[in-house]
Amino acid sequence: MARTINEVLADARDRLTRIDPTQAHAETRDGALLVDIRPAAQRADEGEVPGALIVERNVLEWRFDPASDARLPEATGHDLRVIVLCSEGYTSSLAAASLQELGLTRATDVVGGFRAWRAAGLPTVGG
Repeated sequence: MARTINEVLADARDRLTRIDPTQAHAETRDGALLVDIRPAAQRADEGEVPGALIVERNVLEWRFDPASDARLPEATGHDLRVIVLCSEGYTSSLAAASLQELGLTRATDVVGGFRAWRAAGLPTVGG
């Protein structure tokens, strides 16, 4: 059964409780992991969020699956609060839903992505 990317995205977002940049910033101060999945060239062009964990999209699931040999030290369990950030909030929705499929049920993403983060006046560097 063929589906459009808009249908796939809508299904992903139906499973998420997405948050705005201000809420994401507050949650990171309380211990949540902000994970920037943008490619290096995009981060160089747009800028970065200080303290965000850089995990490019193509390896995200391997780095956060607590059972994976390739997991990050931060991937301590399925109850981890992971907030995924991309450029505009599309790829991050798909990525956060994928993390939820791995059992990281608290994974979510930032509405509007890095661009909304920067527009909200939150800390950024470069770009």
